[in-house]
Amino acid sequence: MSRIIAIDAFLEQAKQTPVIDVRSPAEFVQGHIPGAHNLPLFDNDERAEVGTLYKQRGRIPAVQRGLEIAGTKMRRFTDFALRLQSAELLLYCWRGGMRSAAMAWLFETIDIRCNLLEHGYKAYRNHLLASFSKPLRMVLLGGFTGSGKTEILNVLHAHGAQVLDLERIANHKGSAFGGIGQAQQPTTEHFENLIAAQCAQIDPNQTLYIEDESKNVGRCSIPPAFWEQMRRAPLICIQTPRPVRTERLMREYAGFDTDLLCEAIQKIEKRLGFDRCKEATAACLRGERQTALEICLHYYDKAYANQLHERFGPEWERHLPQFTPHFPLDAEQMETLVSINVFTYPY
Repeated sequence: MSRIIAIDAFLEQAKQTPVIDVRSPAEFVQGHIPGAHNLPLFDNDERAEVGTLYKQRGRIPAVQRGLEIAGTKMRRFTDFALRLQSAELLLYCWRGGMRSAAMAWLFETIDIRCNLLEHGYKAYRNHLLASFSKPLRMVLLGGFTGSGKTEILNVLHAHGAQVLDLERIANHKGSAFGGIGQAQQPTTEHFENLIAAQCAQIDPNQTLYIEDESKNVGRCSIPPAFWEQMRRAPLICIQTPRPVRTERLMREYAGFDTDLLCEAIQKIEKRLGFDRCKEATAACLRGERQTALEICLHYYDKAYANQLHERFGPEWERHLPQFTPHFPLDAEQMETLVSINVFTYPY
C-alpha cells in the first residue's frame, strides 16, 4: 500500500530514492523536481483528451478513457521502473491525485514500494517559492562586462567557497550576446526549481558568492524574493582593466557566426542608438569584430555604471570594496578576496 508523505520528507528521501514525475512531457518541460525521471501516464495529446472528457462528461468517462490509454503501456511502465533497480520509488503528479496513485498501484504489483507526494508538484512549488525568503549571507561580485566574474566564481568554488552561478543555471551569460553558443534555456519556472535545489545545499551561516545580475538572465527571471535579497546584499566591485576585458570577450564571442553577432547587436539598438548600432553592425560585417565589440562595450559600461550610481550613490567607486584580479587567479588572491569583510561597509 502506497504512502502519502509531505514535501519535507519527500525531498529528504529523494536524496537516495529515485523520483518519478508521471505528468505529461509538456508539464515536465515547464518545470519539475530536479533529478526526477519523467514517465508520463499520458502524452500531451492524451492528457488534453482526458481533461476535456472530464470537463464535458464527468469523472467516470474520463477515468475509463484514461484506463484504456494507459492499459497498453503498462509493460513499458513496469520495465522502466525495474530498470531503476530500487525497491522503493517516489512519485508525484500535479496535485497528488489519480495519475500518481494509478502508477503507484501498478508498481506495487511488481513489489516496488511507492511513496506519493502529498498535494503533488503544486506543493513542491509552494515550498520552494517560500524558501527564497529565507535569509542567506550573500556577497555579490560586481564589475563591468568581461571582468571575469564567472571565472572568479569558479576559482572560489574550487577553493571550497559557496557559490551560486545563475548564468550557468540559466544557460545564458546575461548580455544580448549571452545566449550565443549556449544550450536552450530552461523555463523561468524550472530556473526557479534549479536555484532552489542548489540553495537547499547551502549553509546559510556561510558566505554565498553570486554574480551581480539583472533581474532577467536571458529569458529566465530571478525569483522576486531571491532578487530582493540580492539587491540588499553587499557587493565587491571587480576592477579588471578594459584591455583584459576586451581580450576575454573576443575569446568568448569573436569565433561565432557573423549573423549571430549582428543579430545580438540589433537587440540593443534602442539602447545603443541607431547610428552606433549601424556602426557596430557594419564593423562586424567587415570582419572588424573588436571594433564592433568596443562600441557595444561602451554602452554596457555606461549602463552598469548608471546602475551602481542608482544603487550606491554617486560616490560608489569610493564606497564599494574593490578587488583587482590578476588572471589566472592564484590561492593568495582568493584568500585576499575572501578576507574582504563586506558586511562592515555602511552602504
